[in-house]
Amino acid sequence: MAAADNQTRLIHSVSKVGIIGAGISGIAAAKQLSGHSPVVFEATDSIGGVWKHCSYNCTKLQTPRCDFQFSDYPWAEKDNSSFPSHVEVLDYLYGYATHFDVLKYVKFESRVVEIRYVGNDQATQLPVSLKSGQYGSLLTGHPVWEVAVQTSGDPNTIQWYAFEFIVICIGKYGDIPRMPSFPRNKGQEVFQGKVLHSMDYSKLDNEAARELLKGKKVAIIGFKKSGIDLAMECAEANQGPDGQACTMVIRNLHWTVPSYWIWGLPFFLFYSTRSSQFLHERPNQSLFRALLCLLASPMRMAISKFIESYLVWKLPLVKYGLKPDHPFVEDYASCQMAILPESFFAEADKGKISFKRSPKWWFWNGGIEFEDNTKLEVDVVLLATGYEGKKKLQSVLPEPFRSLVVDSSGTMPLYRGTIHPLIPNMAFVGFIESVSNLHTAELRGKWLARLVDNEFKLPTVQEMLDQISREMEVMKKTTRFYKRHCISTFSINHSDEICEEMGWKSWRKDNWFSEAFSPYNSRDYCEEENDN
Repeated sequence: MAAADNQTRLIHSVSKVGIIGAGISGIAAAKQLSGHSPVVFEATDSIGGVWKHCSYNCTKLQTPRCDFQFSDYPWAEKDNSSFPSHVEVLDYLYGYATHFDVLKYVKFESRVVEIRYVGNDQATQLPVSLKSGQYGSLLTGHPVWEVAVQTSGDPNTIQWYAFEFIVICIGKYGDIPRMPSFPRNKGQEVFQGKVLHSMDYSKLDNEAARELLKGKKVAIIGFKKSGIDLAMECAEANQGPDGQACTMVIRNLHWTVPSYWIWGLPFFLFYSTRSSQFLHERPNQSLFRALLCLLASPMRMAISKFIESYLVWKLPLVKYGLKPDHPFVEDYASCQMAILPESFFAEADKGKISFKRSPKWWFWNGGIEFEDNTKLEVDVVLLATGYEGKKKLQSVLPEPFRSLVVDSSGTMPLYRGTIHPLIPNMAFVGFIESVSNLHTAELRGKWLARLVDNEFKLPTVQEMLDQISREMEVMKKTTRFYKRHCISTFSINHSDEICEEMGWKSWRKDNWFSEAFSPYNSRDYCEEENDN
C-alpha cells in the first residue's frame, strides 16, 4: 500500500469495467461482460488460478469432466466421465478463453496493490445511496473505484486505473496460507526438519518435489483436498521396499467419499435433483413447503444414515479411525466432503499412508508431539491447513468496506452470492461454494452481465440483507460448518431465483420426468431464445 501512496497518480480510464483475477471465475466474468471490453488484472503469467498455482502432479478434478464444463463450451470428449488432471483442466480453460477471445482483455503479471473508493467526497463514509436504501446502477457514468497496479516488467512504477464497476474474482484459495499457532518454544523454529505449506510445495517442480519426499518420514497436517493429494504424492514417491510411510495428522474429520461413487445415482437422487430439493429447507419457502420440510426431516436423516452406512461398509473408515461423529448431510451442506482417489485406501493398506487423529499438536526437535504425549519422528512436515480467504479479500479493499467483508456471523454477506449490499459498484464472483463451483461462477456471471446492462433492478439494500439473513438461518439449521457459505442443499432453488430475476424460465428441463429426477448441471443453463 505504501508504494502506491508514494506514486504520482496517472489515471488510465480504458474501460468501464475492471476484473481482478483470471481464474475460473475471472474468465467466466470476462466472457459474460465482454460487451463492455473489461480489463482483467492477473498477478501471474497464466489464467487458471489455483489450477495453475496450487496443484500438484497428482491433482485431479473431483468432478467428472462431463459435469464440469461451461454451458456453451463442452469438453472435446463431452460424454467422458473420467476425472481430468489439473493439466487437462488448464487446457480446457485456455480453450474456452481462446474460443471466446477472452485473453485479449487480460493484463498478465499485473498485481493489484491497492483499491481506492472515489465515488463520493467522504471516502470514510458509506455512500448516501446505500444509506437511503437503494443500491443504484452498477454503471454510473463516472469513476467509482481507482485501482493501483504493479507490473513485473516495471515493479517500481504503479499504474492507476479508474473504473465505474469492479468484479473481484481472486477466490478464497491461494496467496495467504492459514498457518497454525503453537505454544511458546514449540513452533517450527525448534524442529530440525523441513516445513512447507501446501502452497509452497505446489511451486516445486516434479524433480524437487519427489526429492523432498523420497525416503523421508513425512507428516501431512490436514485431511481435505490438498492433504489427500499430498498423501498420494508422498505414497508415490515412497514406493518400493525402502519407502517410508506418510502420516496424515487429522484435526477435524469429515466424511470421505470415493470419487467413483459420489457422482453416481445415489448421490444425485438424494441431493442433486429438483425432487430431492423438497426434502431440504430453503429460504423464502411457503408455509406449505415449511410443513413439508418438517414432515420430511425423518427422511432426511434416514438418507444421511443410509449414506453413512454405505460408506462405512464400502470404505475402511472404522479400521483407520476415520469415521466422523457428525451426520453426512452436514458435510454435504458445507461442501466439506473429502473426495478420495480410487487408490487412496489401497496405499493405506500397503502401509504407505497412516493416520493420526489429534485436535492439538506442536513441534519438538525430532518431529511432532501430540496432546496425548505421544511423539512422531518426521523429516518433513507439509501443512495442508488451507488458506485465509477472507484476509486475502480484505487485503485489497479499503476501509470502511474492508470491515464489511465479514458480518457478525463470520460469513461474507452476498446477495445471490455476488453483490455485497453495502459495497457499491462492486461484485464478487467465486466466493460461494456449491457442488460445481464452475457452474456457480458462470451462472452468476450471466446474472451480473444483465444487471450491469440494467435488464433488471436489485431489491433495496434492506431487502437484500434480509434475503442473505434468511439464507444464513437455513445454513445454521443444516450444518455447524455454515461459515463456509456453501449453497449445496438449496442450489437449484438458488439458481431458480437467479433465472427468474433475469427473466428466464426457472425450470430448465425438456419434460417433467427429467425435471424431477435428472441432475442439474451447467448445460441446463444455456441461453435460449425463449428465455427472454
